[in-house]
Amino acid sequence: MAVQYYEGVGRRKASTARVRIMSGSGNFIINEKTLEEYFPRVGDKENILASLETAGESMSQLDVTVLVKGGGVTGQSDAVKLGLARALIKMVPDHQPSLRKAGLLTRDPREKERKKPGLKRARKAPTYTKR
Repeated sequence: MAVQYYEGVGRRKASTARVRIMSGSGNFIINEKTLEEYFPRVGDKENILASLETAGESMSQLDVTVLVKGGGVTGQSDAVKLGLARALIKMVPDHQPSLRKAGLLTRDPREKERKKPGLKRARKAPTYTKR
């Protein structure tokens, strides 16, 4: 028997997260690890679960599985947050106005700027010397 799930894809910096929500017992699995194991930093868990709190959904009634790739910790946590919000909208479309008002549906477009020739980094130039 196939399990009904709702999927959302979130991206941030170089990270991509595929989030699936289904009814269950409150498991939150990210890359075969629990949420606390994968994101041990202090504010990451609250940041990710903000969309569930805004939508008023109970974590104990949902199973969430996430496959996240690329980037670092901040990019991955924000990608999971966006993917979770998008999956919630597919599950219950009525949550869209509240999630939109909280800013959880807007992708952060900032990416790393490329290095330019003759510079040390994207904008840092070598020290100018007159003589």
